[in-house]
Amino acid sequence: MLDALGNLKRTNYCGDLRASDADKDVILMGWVHRRRDLGQLIFIDLRDRAGLAQIVFNKELHPEAHKKAEELRSEFVVAVEGKVIRRQKSNPEIASGEVEVMATRLHILNNSKTPPFQIEDGVTASEETRLRYRYLDLRRPRLHSNIELRHQIVFTMRKTLDELGFFEIETPLLTRSTPEGARDCLVPSRIHHGQFYALPQSPQIFKQILMISGMDRYFQICKCIRDEDFRADRQLEFTQLDLEMSFPRQEDIFHVIEQVMVATLGVIGVEVTAPFRRLDYKVALAKYGSDKPDLRFAMELHEVTSHFEPARETFKFEGNVQAMVAPGAAAWSRKQIDELVEAGKAAGARGVYTVKVAAEGISSALEKNLGADGLKKLAEALGAKVGDLIVAASAKDQIPHTDTSLNVGGALRLYLGDKLNLIDRSKWEFAWITGFALFEWSERDKRWVSAQHPFTGIYEEDIEKLETAPWECRSKGYDLVLNGVELGSGSIRIHRQDVQARMFKALGLSDEQAKHRFGFFLDALTYGTPPHGGIALGIDRIAMLLAGEKSLRDVIAFPKTTKAQDLMSEAPSSVDTDQLDDLGIAIKQTEAGMTAKKDE
Repeated sequence: MLDALGNLKRTNYCGDLRASDADKDVILMGWVHRRRDLGQLIFIDLRDRAGLAQIVFNKELHPEAHKKAEELRSEFVVAVEGKVIRRQKSNPEIASGEVEVMATRLHILNNSKTPPFQIEDGVTASEETRLRYRYLDLRRPRLHSNIELRHQIVFTMRKTLDELGFFEIETPLLTRSTPEGARDCLVPSRIHHGQFYALPQSPQIFKQILMISGMDRYFQICKCIRDEDFRADRQLEFTQLDLEMSFPRQEDIFHVIEQVMVATLGVIGVEVTAPFRRLDYKVALAKYGSDKPDLRFAMELHEVTSHFEPARETFKFEGNVQAMVAPGAAAWSRKQIDELVEAGKAAGARGVYTVKVAAEGISSALEKNLGADGLKKLAEALGAKVGDLIVAASAKDQIPHTDTSLNVGGALRLYLGDKLNLIDRSKWEFAWITGFALFEWSERDKRWVSAQHPFTGIYEEDIEKLETAPWECRSKGYDLVLNGVELGSGSIRIHRQDVQARMFKALGLSDEQAKHRFGFFLDALTYGTPPHGGIALGIDRIAMLLAGEKSLRDVIAFPKTTKAQDLMSEAPSSVDTDQLDDLGIAIKQTEAGMTAKKDE
Protein backbone atom coordinates (compact mmCIF):
# COMPACT_ATOMS: atom_id res chain seq x y z
CA MET A 1 0.00 0.00 0.00
CA LEU A 2 1.58 3.24 -1.13
CA ASP A 3 1.48 6.41 0.95
CA ALA A 4 0.21 9.83 -0.09
CA LEU A 5 2.40 12.91 0.04
CA GLY A 6 -0.30 14.77 1.95
CA ASN A 7 1.03 17.84 3.72
CA LEU A 8 4.61 16.60 3.94
CA LYS A 9 7.07 19.33 2.95
CA ARG A 10 10.70 18.69 2.19
CA THR A 11 13.04 20.60 4.51
CA ASN A 12 16.39 19.86 2.86
CA TYR A 13 17.97 18.36 -0.23
CA CYS A 14 19.88 15.15 0.50
CA GLY A 15 23.21 16.32 -0.87
CA ASP A 16 23.05 19.61 1.05
CA LEU A 17 23.26 18.12 4.56
CA ARG A 18 26.39 19.06 6.51
CA ALA A 19 27.84 18.70 10.01
CA SER A 20 26.20 22.03 10.92
CA ASP A 21 22.80 20.34 10.46
CA ALA A 22 23.44 17.82 13.28
CA ASP A 23 20.50 17.41 15.71
CA LYS A 24 18.03 19.00 13.26
CA ASP A 25 14.73 17.30 12.43
CA VAL A 26 14.46 16.94 8.65
CA ILE A 27 12.16 15.59 5.96
CA LEU A 28 14.00 14.29 2.89
CA MET A 29 12.48 13.06 -0.39
CA GLY A 30 14.00 11.20 -3.28
CA TRP A 31 14.89 7.84 -4.81
CA VAL A 32 16.40 4.79 -3.12
CA HIS A 33 19.85 4.65 -4.64
CA ARG A 34 21.20 1.70 -2.66
CA ARG A 35 19.93 -0.51 0.23
CA ARG A 36 21.93 -2.54 2.73
CA ASP A 37 20.11 -4.80 5.23
CA LEU A 38 22.17 -5.73 8.32
CA GLY A 39 19.26 -7.15 10.29
CA GLN A 40 18.84 -4.75 13.22
CA LEU A 41 19.92 -1.88 10.98
CA ILE A 42 18.89 -1.06 7.41
CA PHE A 43 20.86 1.57 5.54
CA ILE A 44 19.70 3.30 2.37
CA ASP A 45 21.40 5.93 0.27
CA LEU A 46 18.68 8.40 -0.64
CA ARG A 47 19.27 10.35 -3.86
CA ASP A 48 17.86 13.61 -5.13
CA ARG A 49 19.06 16.37 -7.45
CA ALA A 50 21.65 17.60 -4.95
CA GLY A 51 23.27 14.22 -4.21
CA LEU A 52 23.10 11.44 -1.62
CA ALA A 53 22.31 11.15 2.07
CA GLN A 54 22.64 8.01 4.19
CA ILE A 55 19.47 7.04 6.06
CA VAL A 56 19.53 4.63 9.03
CA PHE A 57 16.53 2.53 10.10
CA ASN A 58 17.00 1.14 13.62
CA LYS A 59 14.70 -1.80 14.49
CA GLU A 60 15.05 -1.24 18.23
CA LEU A 61 14.45 2.53 18.25
CA HIS A 62 11.88 2.82 15.44
CA PRO A 63 10.48 -0.64 14.66
CA GLU A 64 7.62 0.53 12.41
CA ALA A 65 9.92 2.54 10.13
CA HIS A 66 12.42 -0.35 10.10
CA LYS A 67 9.73 -2.87 9.10
CA LYS A 68 8.57 -0.65 6.28
CA ALA A 69 12.16 -0.18 5.07
CA GLU A 70 12.35 -3.94 4.46
CA GLU A 71 10.06 -3.36 1.45
CA LEU A 72 12.39 -0.86 -0.21
CA ARG A 73 14.09 -1.60 -3.49
CA SER A 74 16.20 0.38 -5.94
CA GLU A 75 14.49 3.51 -7.37
CA PHE A 76 11.51 3.45 -5.00
CA VAL A 77 10.35 7.01 -4.31
CA VAL A 78 10.19 7.79 -0.59
CA ALA A 79 9.88 10.54 2.00
CA VAL A 80 11.86 10.14 5.21
CA GLU A 81 11.30 11.92 8.51
CA GLY A 82 14.19 11.81 10.96
CA LYS A 83 17.00 13.51 12.86
CA VAL A 84 20.43 14.41 11.50
CA ILE A 85 23.26 12.81 13.48
CA ARG A 86 27.01 12.79 13.07
CA ARG A 87 28.52 9.64 11.61
CA GLN A 88 31.01 7.70 13.69
CA LYS A 89 33.19 7.55 10.58
CA SER A 90 32.62 10.09 7.84
CA ASN A 91 32.42 9.18 4.15
CA PRO A 92 34.57 11.60 2.10
CA GLU A 93 33.14 10.30 -1.19
CA ILE A 94 29.85 12.18 -0.77
CA ALA A 95 29.23 15.80 0.19
CA SER A 96 26.93 14.86 3.08
CA GLY A 97 29.38 12.24 4.33
CA GLU A 98 29.88 13.73 7.82
CA VAL A 99 26.27 13.04 8.81
CA GLU A 100 23.42 10.60 8.40
CA VAL A 101 19.71 10.67 9.18
CA MET A 102 18.18 8.45 11.86
CA ALA A 103 14.74 7.72 10.37
CA THR A 104 11.67 7.96 12.58
CA ARG A 105 9.05 7.56 9.84
CA LEU A 106 9.09 6.29 6.28
CA HIS A 107 6.58 7.10 3.55
CA ILE A 108 6.72 4.98 0.38
CA LEU A 109 5.34 7.28 -2.29
CA ASN A 110 5.88 5.01 -5.29
CA ASN A 111 7.55 1.77 -6.28
CA SER A 112 9.67 0.95 -9.32
CA LYS A 113 10.41 -1.89 -11.69
CA THR A 114 14.01 -3.07 -11.74
CA PRO A 115 15.85 -0.54 -13.95
CA PRO A 116 17.53 -1.84 -17.13
CA PHE A 117 20.85 -0.42 -15.85
CA GLN A 118 22.35 0.90 -12.63
CA ILE A 119 21.71 4.57 -11.94
CA GLU A 120 25.37 5.49 -11.55
CA ASP A 121 28.11 7.19 -13.56
CA GLY A 122 30.05 3.99 -14.25
CA VAL A 123 27.13 2.52 -16.17
CA THR A 124 28.06 -0.11 -18.78
CA ALA A 125 24.79 -0.04 -20.72
CA SER A 126 24.98 0.95 -24.38
CA GLU A 127 24.14 4.51 -25.39
CA GLU A 128 21.12 3.18 -27.30
CA THR A 129 19.72 1.63 -24.10
CA ARG A 130 20.43 4.78 -22.09
CA LEU A 131 18.70 6.98 -24.67
CA ARG A 132 15.68 4.66 -24.79
CA TYR A 133 15.34 5.06 -21.02
CA ARG A 134 16.53 8.67 -20.96
CA TYR A 135 14.40 9.50 -17.91
CA LEU A 136 16.51 6.99 -15.97
CA ASP A 137 19.78 8.02 -17.60
CA LEU A 138 19.14 11.63 -16.55
CA ARG A 139 19.04 10.53 -12.90
CA ARG A 140 22.76 9.79 -13.04
CA PRO A 141 24.90 12.33 -11.12
CA ARG A 142 27.09 13.18 -14.11
CA LEU A 143 24.19 14.08 -16.37
CA HIS A 144 22.51 15.94 -13.51
CA SER A 145 25.69 17.98 -13.18
CA ASN A 146 25.83 18.63 -16.94
CA ILE A 147 22.23 19.87 -17.05
CA GLU A 148 22.85 22.11 -14.04
CA LEU A 149 26.00 23.48 -15.69
CA ARG A 150 24.05 24.19 -18.86
CA HIS A 151 21.48 26.13 -16.83
CA GLN A 152 24.24 28.19 -15.22
CA ILE A 153 25.83 28.89 -18.62
CA VAL A 154 22.56 30.16 -20.11
CA PHE A 155 21.68 32.14 -16.98
CA THR A 156 25.10 33.81 -17.03
CA MET A 157 24.79 34.67 -20.72
CA ARG A 158 21.37 36.24 -20.18
CA LYS A 159 22.54 38.22 -17.17
CA THR A 160 25.65 39.51 -18.96
CA LEU A 161 23.78 40.58 -22.09
CA ASP A 162 21.07 42.27 -20.04
CA GLU A 163 23.76 44.31 -18.32
CA LEU A 164 25.13 45.25 -21.76
CA GLY A 165 21.77 46.66 -22.88
CA PHE A 166 20.45 43.82 -25.06
CA PHE A 167 16.74 42.98 -25.40
CA GLU A 168 15.78 39.30 -25.46
CA ILE A 169 13.28 38.95 -28.31
CA GLU A 170 11.68 35.73 -29.59
CA THR A 171 11.43 35.09 -33.31
CA PRO A 172 9.00 32.67 -35.04
CA LEU A 173 9.44 28.91 -35.14
CA LEU A 174 7.08 28.67 -38.11
CA THR A 175 8.39 30.72 -41.01
CA ARG A 176 8.95 30.44 -44.76
CA SER A 177 11.56 28.27 -46.39
CA THR A 178 14.67 30.34 -47.10
CA PRO A 179 17.51 27.85 -47.78
CA GLU A 180 20.61 28.72 -45.77
CA GLY A 181 22.90 25.81 -46.58
CA ALA A 182 21.21 22.78 -45.03
CA ARG A 183 17.84 21.21 -45.82
CA ASP A 184 14.82 22.85 -44.22
CA CYS A 185 12.47 20.87 -41.98
CA LEU A 186 9.05 21.55 -43.47
CA VAL A 187 5.68 21.76 -41.71
CA PRO A 188 2.58 21.38 -43.93
CA SER A 189 -0.26 23.84 -43.43
CA ARG A 190 -3.72 22.39 -42.75
CA ILE A 191 -5.41 25.70 -43.58
CA HIS A 192 -3.44 26.42 -46.76
CA HIS A 193 -3.24 23.10 -48.59
CA GLY A 194 -0.09 22.58 -50.60
CA GLN A 195 1.80 25.23 -48.70
CA PHE A 196 4.44 24.74 -46.03
CA TYR A 197 6.06 26.48 -43.13
CA ALA A 198 9.75 25.84 -42.47
CA LEU A 199 11.36 25.47 -39.08
CA PRO A 200 14.19 28.01 -38.78
CA GLN A 201 17.75 26.97 -39.54
CA SER A 202 18.57 30.18 -37.67
CA PRO A 203 16.79 33.47 -36.91
CA GLN A 204 19.09 35.16 -39.45
CA ILE A 205 16.57 37.18 -41.44
CA PHE A 206 14.40 38.01 -38.44
CA LYS A 207 17.27 39.35 -36.37
CA GLN A 208 18.34 41.56 -39.27
CA ILE A 209 14.76 42.81 -39.54
CA LEU A 210 14.86 43.60 -35.82
CA MET A 211 17.79 45.90 -36.56
CA ILE A 212 15.77 47.52 -39.35
CA SER A 213 13.03 47.90 -36.71
CA GLY A 214 15.32 49.97 -34.50
CA MET A 215 15.76 47.44 -31.67
CA ASP A 216 19.51 48.20 -31.72
CA ARG A 217 20.67 45.29 -29.53
CA TYR A 218 18.90 41.91 -29.68
CA PHE A 219 19.68 38.48 -28.32
CA GLN A 220 17.87 35.18 -28.01
CA ILE A 221 18.52 31.67 -26.68
CA CYS A 222 16.92 29.95 -29.63
CA LYS A 223 16.28 26.56 -31.17
CA CYS A 224 17.57 26.00 -34.69
CA ILE A 225 16.63 23.03 -36.86
CA ARG A 226 18.70 21.75 -39.78
CA ASP A 227 18.05 18.54 -41.65
CA GLU A 228 21.67 17.50 -42.09
CA ASP A 229 23.90 14.52 -41.39
CA PHE A 230 24.84 13.96 -37.76
CA ARG A 231 28.10 13.50 -35.85
CA ALA A 232 29.12 13.82 -32.19
CA ASP A 233 28.97 17.63 -32.27
CA ARG A 234 25.86 18.05 -34.44
CA GLN A 235 22.14 17.52 -33.87
CA LEU A 236 18.96 17.87 -35.91
CA GLU A 237 17.87 20.58 -33.47
CA PHE A 238 20.34 22.62 -31.49
CA THR A 239 20.43 25.69 -29.27
CA GLN A 240 22.37 28.83 -29.94
CA LEU A 241 22.99 32.22 -28.41
CA ASP A 242 21.94 34.54 -31.20
CA LEU A 243 22.62 38.28 -31.13
CA GLU A 244 22.65 41.28 -33.42
CA MET A 245 23.77 44.93 -33.03
CA SER A 246 23.16 48.09 -34.99
CA PHE A 247 25.99 50.42 -36.05
CA PRO A 248 28.74 48.07 -34.83
CA ARG A 249 32.37 47.85 -35.72
CA GLN A 250 33.69 44.30 -35.79
CA GLU A 251 35.58 45.06 -32.57
CA ASP A 252 32.33 46.05 -30.83
CA ILE A 253 30.85 42.60 -31.44
CA PHE A 254 34.10 40.95 -30.36
CA HIS A 255 34.10 42.98 -27.14
CA VAL A 256 30.52 41.93 -26.27
CA ILE A 257 31.16 38.24 -26.90
CA GLU A 258 34.44 38.31 -24.99
CA GLN A 259 32.61 39.65 -21.95
CA VAL A 260 29.99 36.92 -22.34
CA MET A 261 32.59 34.15 -22.62
CA VAL A 262 34.77 35.43 -19.77
CA ALA A 263 31.67 35.36 -17.53
CA THR A 264 30.63 31.95 -18.88
CA LEU A 265 33.98 30.28 -18.13
CA GLY A 266 33.76 31.81 -14.67
CA VAL A 267 30.89 29.37 -14.08
CA ILE A 268 33.47 26.55 -13.84
CA GLY A 269 36.02 28.69 -12.02
CA VAL A 270 38.24 29.30 -15.05
CA GLU A 271 39.75 32.75 -15.55
CA VAL A 272 40.40 33.88 -19.11
CA THR A 273 41.51 37.30 -20.21
CA ALA A 274 40.29 39.44 -23.06
CA PRO A 275 40.85 40.51 -25.75
CA PHE A 276 41.15 37.09 -27.35
CA ARG A 277 43.80 36.30 -29.95
CA ARG A 278 43.05 37.35 -33.54
CA LEU A 279 44.12 35.15 -36.45
CA ASP A 280 43.70 35.75 -40.15
CA TYR A 281 42.01 32.82 -41.87
CA LYS A 282 44.89 32.28 -44.30
CA VAL A 283 47.45 32.47 -41.48
CA ALA A 284 45.48 29.94 -39.42
CA LEU A 285 45.36 27.55 -42.37
CA ALA A 286 49.04 28.00 -43.22
CA LYS A 287 50.23 27.48 -39.62
CA TYR A 288 47.75 24.96 -38.27
CA GLY A 289 45.94 23.49 -41.29
CA SER A 290 42.57 24.50 -39.89
CA ASP A 291 40.22 27.46 -39.64
CA LYS A 292 39.45 26.28 -36.09
CA PRO A 293 42.98 25.71 -34.78
CA ASP A 294 43.73 24.12 -31.43
CA LEU A 295 46.21 26.61 -29.98
CA ARG A 296 46.99 24.62 -26.83
CA PHE A 297 50.14 23.30 -28.49
CA ALA A 298 52.61 24.93 -30.83
CA MET A 299 53.37 22.43 -33.61
CA GLU A 300 53.10 24.39 -36.86
CA LEU A 301 52.92 23.35 -40.50
CA HIS A 302 55.57 24.27 -43.06
CA GLU A 303 55.11 24.22 -46.81
CA VAL A 304 58.02 22.09 -48.12
CA THR A 305 56.91 21.42 -51.71
CA SER A 306 60.23 22.51 -53.20
CA HIS A 307 62.07 19.87 -51.15
CA PHE A 308 59.80 17.15 -52.58
CA GLU A 309 59.90 18.16 -56.22
CA PRO A 310 62.42 15.40 -57.13
CA ALA A 311 59.87 12.80 -55.97
CA ARG A 312 56.75 14.31 -57.55
CA GLU A 313 56.65 11.95 -60.54
CA THR A 314 57.50 8.90 -58.44
CA PHE A 315 54.86 9.57 -55.78
CA LYS A 316 52.38 11.01 -58.28
CA PHE A 317 51.19 13.76 -55.98
CA GLU A 318 49.63 17.04 -57.05
CA GLY A 319 49.59 20.35 -55.24
CA ASN A 320 51.72 21.16 -52.21
CA VAL A 321 53.40 19.17 -49.47
CA GLN A 322 53.03 20.19 -45.81
CA ALA A 323 55.40 19.07 -43.06
CA MET A 324 55.72 19.34 -39.30
CA VAL A 325 58.17 18.25 -36.63
CA ALA A 326 56.94 15.72 -34.07
CA PRO A 327 59.24 16.16 -31.05
CA GLY A 328 60.65 12.94 -29.63
CA ALA A 329 58.80 10.72 -32.11
CA ALA A 330 61.91 9.40 -33.87
CA ALA A 331 61.71 6.44 -31.49
CA TRP A 332 58.26 5.46 -32.72
CA SER A 333 57.80 1.81 -33.71
CA ARG A 334 56.85 0.54 -37.14
CA LYS A 335 53.31 -0.02 -35.86
CA GLN A 336 53.01 3.58 -34.65
CA ILE A 337 54.26 4.87 -37.99
CA ASP A 338 51.76 2.66 -39.84
CA GLU A 339 48.93 4.00 -37.66
CA LEU A 340 50.08 7.55 -38.44
CA VAL A 341 50.00 6.80 -42.17
CA GLU A 342 46.48 5.34 -41.88
CA ALA A 343 45.33 8.44 -39.99
CA GLY A 344 46.69 10.56 -42.82
CA LYS A 345 44.94 8.53 -45.49
CA ALA A 346 41.66 8.76 -43.56
CA ALA A 347 42.13 12.55 -43.64
CA GLY A 348 42.56 12.56 -47.44
CA ALA A 349 46.31 12.16 -47.86
CA ARG A 350 47.82 10.97 -51.14
CA GLY A 351 50.91 10.02 -49.19
CA VAL A 352 52.39 10.41 -45.71
CA TYR A 353 56.18 10.57 -45.55
CA THR A 354 58.36 10.32 -42.43
CA VAL A 355 61.98 11.18 -41.69
CA LYS A 356 63.73 10.14 -38.46
CA VAL A 357 66.38 12.45 -37.05
CA ALA A 358 68.68 10.38 -34.81
CA ALA A 359 72.11 10.86 -33.24
CA GLU A 360 73.62 8.51 -35.83
CA GLY A 361 72.05 10.44 -38.69
CA ILE A 362 68.91 11.06 -40.71
CA SER A 363 67.06 8.03 -42.03
CA SER A 364 64.02 7.68 -44.28
CA ALA A 365 62.65 5.65 -47.16
CA LEU A 366 62.66 9.00 -48.99
CA GLU A 367 66.45 8.96 -49.29
CA LYS A 368 66.43 7.17 -52.63
CA ASN A 369 64.12 9.87 -54.03
CA LEU A 370 65.37 13.02 -52.29
CA GLY A 371 68.95 11.97 -51.58
CA ALA A 372 70.84 12.26 -48.29
CA ASP A 373 71.59 15.92 -48.94
CA GLY A 374 67.92 16.58 -49.68
CA LEU A 375 66.89 15.03 -46.35
CA LYS A 376 69.49 17.07 -44.53
CA LYS A 377 68.25 20.31 -46.10
CA LEU A 378 64.66 19.38 -45.25
CA ALA A 379 65.58 18.79 -41.58
CA GLU A 380 67.48 22.09 -41.46
CA ALA A 381 64.58 23.99 -43.02
CA LEU A 382 62.22 22.61 -40.38
CA GLY A 383 64.62 23.03 -37.45
CA ALA A 384 64.33 19.32 -36.58
CA LYS A 385 66.51 18.14 -33.70
CA VAL A 386 67.91 14.77 -32.70
CA GLY A 387 65.04 12.55 -31.57
CA ASP A 388 62.44 14.30 -33.74
CA LEU A 389 60.29 12.80 -36.46
CA ILE A 390 59.52 14.84 -39.57
CA VAL A 391 56.02 14.10 -40.89
CA ALA A 392 55.06 15.34 -44.36
CA ALA A 393 51.93 14.81 -46.42
CA SER A 394 50.33 15.58 -49.79
CA ALA A 395 46.61 15.57 -50.56
CA LYS A 396 44.77 13.09 -52.74
CA ASP A 397 42.07 15.45 -54.02
CA GLN A 398 42.61 18.93 -55.43
CA ILE A 399 39.97 21.70 -55.29
CA PRO A 400 40.23 24.92 -57.35
CA HIS A 401 41.67 27.86 -55.40
CA THR A 402 42.09 25.63 -52.31
CA ASP A 403 45.28 24.09 -50.90
CA THR A 404 43.91 20.73 -49.74
CA SER A 405 47.32 19.69 -48.40
CA LEU A 406 46.71 22.10 -45.50
CA ASN A 407 43.61 20.18 -44.41
CA VAL A 408 45.57 16.91 -44.39
CA GLY A 409 48.43 18.55 -42.51
CA GLY A 410 45.99 19.98 -39.96
CA ALA A 411 44.46 16.56 -39.29
CA LEU A 412 47.92 14.99 -38.82
CA ARG A 413 48.91 17.85 -36.50
CA LEU A 414 45.95 17.07 -34.22
CA TYR A 415 46.72 13.34 -34.37
CA LEU A 416 50.33 13.93 -33.34
CA GLY A 417 49.39 16.44 -30.67
CA ASP A 418 47.13 13.85 -29.07
CA LYS A 419 49.49 10.87 -29.39
CA LEU A 420 52.49 12.82 -28.08
CA ASN A 421 50.51 14.39 -25.21
CA LEU A 422 51.41 17.87 -26.42
CA ILE A 423 47.96 19.32 -25.73
CA ASP A 424 47.71 21.10 -22.39
CA ARG A 425 44.21 20.08 -21.28
CA SER A 426 44.19 22.73 -18.55
CA LYS A 427 44.36 25.57 -21.10
CA TRP A 428 41.41 27.47 -22.57
CA GLU A 429 42.65 29.07 -25.79
CA PHE A 430 40.22 31.35 -27.61
CA ALA A 431 40.81 32.86 -31.03
CA TRP A 432 38.87 35.05 -33.43
CA ILE A 433 39.35 33.90 -37.02
CA THR A 434 38.87 36.67 -39.58
CA GLY A 435 39.59 37.38 -43.23
CA PHE A 436 37.50 34.53 -44.66
CA ALA A 437 36.80 34.20 -48.35
CA LEU A 438 33.26 35.26 -49.23
CA PHE A 439 32.72 32.23 -51.48
CA GLU A 440 33.82 28.62 -51.56
CA TRP A 441 33.79 26.15 -54.42
CA SER A 442 31.11 23.45 -54.29
CA GLU A 443 32.31 20.23 -55.90
CA ARG A 444 28.76 18.90 -55.86
CA ASP A 445 27.20 21.91 -57.60
CA LYS A 446 30.33 22.85 -59.59
CA ARG A 447 29.88 26.52 -58.71
CA TRP A 448 30.76 29.15 -56.15
CA VAL A 449 28.51 29.21 -53.07
CA SER A 450 28.40 31.36 -49.93
CA ALA A 451 31.09 30.33 -47.48
CA GLN A 452 28.76 31.42 -44.67
CA HIS A 453 25.36 32.74 -45.83
CA PRO A 454 24.23 35.17 -48.55
CA PHE A 455 23.81 38.10 -46.14
CA THR A 456 27.47 38.22 -45.10
CA GLY A 457 29.12 41.57 -45.71
CA ILE A 458 31.85 42.08 -48.29
CA TYR A 459 34.78 44.46 -48.16
CA GLU A 460 33.82 47.56 -50.14
CA GLU A 461 36.93 47.41 -52.31
CA ASP A 462 36.04 43.83 -53.36
CA ILE A 463 32.46 44.52 -54.50
CA GLU A 464 33.57 44.98 -58.11
CA LYS A 465 35.06 41.47 -58.08
CA LEU A 466 31.71 39.80 -57.33
CA GLU A 467 31.04 38.98 -60.97
CA THR A 468 34.62 38.70 -62.29
CA ALA A 469 36.71 37.05 -59.54
CA PRO A 470 34.47 35.76 -56.74
CA TRP A 471 37.31 33.71 -55.25
CA GLU A 472 39.16 36.93 -54.45
CA CYS A 473 36.25 38.51 -52.53
CA ARG A 474 36.84 38.87 -48.81
CA SER A 475 34.13 38.35 -46.26
CA LYS A 476 33.34 40.47 -43.23
CA GLY A 477 32.71 37.22 -41.41
CA TYR A 478 34.41 35.87 -38.32
CA ASP A 479 34.43 32.71 -36.21
CA LEU A 480 35.05 32.23 -32.52
CA VAL A 481 37.17 29.16 -31.75
CA LEU A 482 37.94 27.54 -28.40
CA ASN A 483 40.44 24.68 -28.05
CA GLY A 484 40.03 23.64 -31.67
CA VAL A 485 36.22 23.76 -31.62
CA GLU A 486 34.25 26.34 -33.56
CA LEU A 487 31.82 27.90 -31.08
CA GLY A 488 30.07 30.09 -33.60
CA SER A 489 30.12 32.33 -36.62
CA GLY A 490 29.06 35.86 -37.33
CA SER A 491 29.58 38.78 -39.65
CA ILE A 492 28.94 42.38 -40.42
CA ARG A 493 25.91 42.09 -42.71
CA ILE A 494 25.02 43.52 -46.08
CA HIS A 495 22.74 46.47 -45.30
CA ARG A 496 22.44 47.94 -48.81
CA GLN A 497 19.76 46.58 -51.11
CA ASP A 498 21.87 47.11 -54.26
CA VAL A 499 24.81 45.12 -52.83
CA GLN A 500 22.47 42.36 -51.62
CA ALA A 501 20.99 42.10 -55.13
CA ARG A 502 24.48 41.76 -56.64
CA MET A 503 25.34 39.10 -54.08
CA PHE A 504 22.34 37.03 -55.10
CA LYS A 505 23.31 37.34 -58.77
CA ALA A 506 26.86 36.21 -57.95
CA LEU A 507 25.32 33.13 -56.34
CA GLY A 508 23.40 32.37 -59.53
CA LEU A 509 19.99 33.57 -58.35
CA SER A 510 17.84 35.43 -60.85
CA ASP A 511 15.83 38.47 -59.75
CA GLU A 512 12.72 36.28 -59.76
CA GLN A 513 14.33 33.58 -57.63
CA ALA A 514 15.70 36.12 -55.15
CA LYS A 515 12.29 37.80 -54.90
CA HIS A 516 10.55 34.45 -54.44
CA ARG A 517 12.89 33.33 -51.64
CA PHE A 518 13.70 36.59 -49.91
CA GLY A 519 11.23 39.14 -51.28
CA PHE A 520 9.96 40.45 -47.94
CA PHE A 521 13.52 40.88 -46.69
CA LEU A 522 14.73 42.64 -49.82
CA ASP A 523 11.78 44.99 -49.52
CA ALA A 524 12.66 45.70 -45.87
CA LEU A 525 16.20 46.64 -46.91
CA THR A 526 14.80 49.57 -48.93
CA TYR A 527 13.42 51.32 -45.83
CA GLY A 528 16.50 52.79 -44.21
CA THR A 529 18.46 49.76 -43.00
CA PRO A 530 21.24 50.64 -40.55
CA PRO A 531 24.67 48.99 -40.75
CA HIS A 532 24.45 45.95 -38.50
CA GLY A 533 26.16 42.71 -37.57
CA GLY A 534 26.06 39.86 -35.11
CA ILE A 535 26.99 36.32 -34.26
CA ALA A 536 25.53 33.01 -33.13
CA LEU A 537 27.28 30.73 -30.63
CA GLY A 538 26.45 27.05 -30.15
CA ILE A 539 25.34 26.61 -26.55
CA ASP A 540 25.43 22.82 -26.86
CA ARG A 541 29.09 22.96 -27.90
CA ILE A 542 29.97 25.42 -25.15
CA ALA A 543 28.29 23.21 -22.54
CA MET A 544 30.06 20.14 -23.98
CA LEU A 545 33.48 21.76 -23.66
CA LEU A 546 32.91 23.17 -20.18
CA ALA A 547 31.52 19.84 -18.95
CA GLY A 548 34.51 17.96 -20.39
CA GLU A 549 32.29 15.75 -22.56
CA LYS A 550 33.00 14.44 -26.06
CA SER A 551 29.41 14.30 -27.31
CA LEU A 552 26.64 16.88 -27.47
CA ARG A 553 24.21 14.17 -26.39
CA ASP A 554 25.67 14.28 -22.89
CA VAL A 555 24.69 17.93 -22.35
CA ILE A 556 21.24 17.87 -24.01
CA ALA A 557 18.30 16.61 -21.96
CA PHE A 558 16.55 14.77 -24.81
CA PRO A 559 18.95 14.34 -27.75
CA LYS A 560 18.49 12.55 -31.05
CA THR A 561 20.67 9.64 -32.17
CA THR A 562 22.98 9.79 -35.19
CA LYS A 563 20.00 8.46 -37.18
CA ALA A 564 17.91 11.51 -36.13
CA GLN A 565 15.70 9.43 -33.85
CA ASP A 566 14.42 10.03 -30.33
CA LEU A 567 14.47 6.48 -28.99
CA MET A 568 12.57 7.39 -25.83
CA SER A 569 9.52 8.96 -27.51
CA GLU A 570 9.97 6.87 -30.66
CA ALA A 571 10.11 9.88 -32.95
CA PRO A 572 9.81 10.24 -35.86
CA SER A 573 6.71 8.09 -36.22
CA SER A 574 3.93 7.45 -38.67
CA VAL A 575 0.68 9.38 -38.31
CA ASP A 576 -2.96 8.50 -38.88
CA THR A 577 -4.36 8.68 -42.39
CA ASP A 578 -6.96 11.16 -41.16
CA GLN A 579 -4.22 13.58 -40.18
CA LEU A 580 -2.63 13.28 -43.61
CA ASP A 581 -6.01 13.80 -45.29
CA ASP A 582 -6.52 17.01 -43.29
CA LEU A 583 -3.22 18.25 -44.65
CA GLY A 584 -3.88 17.09 -48.20
CA ILE A 585 -0.80 14.88 -48.13
CA ALA A 586 -0.21 11.42 -49.58
CA ILE A 587 2.86 9.33 -48.74
CA LYS A 588 4.94 8.40 -51.75
CA GLN A 589 6.76 5.13 -51.14
CA THR A 590 10.42 5.40 -52.11
CA GLU A 591 12.91 2.60 -52.63
CA ALA A 592 14.80 3.77 -49.52
CA GLY A 593 11.59 3.73 -47.50
CA MET A 594 10.71 0.21 -48.68
CA THR A 595 14.19 -0.98 -47.70
CA ALA A 596 13.90 0.63 -44.26
CA LYS A 597 10.48 -0.95 -43.72
CA LYS A 598 11.85 -4.36 -44.74
CA ASP A 599 14.75 -3.98 -42.29
CA GLU A 600 12.31 -3.26 -39.44
